[in-house]
Amino acid sequence: MKTQIQNFKMISKTIFFGAIGLLFSTSIEAQNANTQTETKTTTLTKKDSDGEHKTVKKEVTKKVQKIELGEEKANTKNIPTADSPVMVTTTTKITNPDGSTRTVDIDRSSYYESNGNKYKLALDASGYIMTYGDSKPALLRKTSTNSYIFRSESKTAIGYFDTNGDLVVEIYDDKSDKVTIEKYKVVKN
Repeated sequence: MKTQIQNFKMISKTIFFGAIGLLFSTSIEAQNANTQTETKTTTLTKKDSDGEHKTVKKEVTKKVQKIELGEEKANTKNIPTADSPVMVTTTTKITNPDGSTRTVDIDRSSYYESNGNKYKLALDASGYIMTYGDSKPALLRKTSTNSYIFRSESKTAIGYFDTNGDLVVEIYDDKSDKVTIEKYKVVKN
């Protein structure tokens, strides 16, 4: 019985000091970075014969800057901080009218130009829609290979975003058995 009590005391001490160590390391880690979070919420309401449909886009931008110490100066108590890079991450969550939620890694919503025409690309419930004037919108639906199925009135194609952020659409033509490429350049604001 005596050894069981001694074992219990030893285990209790180990858990206690482990918890204290965890709290210390958490507070030290929290002091090693400046964090700034900004949330932007946009609600898009669409009315049709079935009623009103709301899509909510919530964009959270988190900026984290690690605190780095500079060189220690002789005969001083304070150590200056050194400049360090700011890491910026943005997460976009879309809540669809049916209540389902999806996360978008990079929101590509913007204006694009092709052949002198200006197109608007915007998030929708299942991917993106591309509009131009009064024409029927084209749909972009994400695939498992990080590309998109591009569907318009006249074509079905594969699209992807290049390293510049431009939309590249590859269209297969049955008659000529060839692939043509259309590029939509992102308009920088």
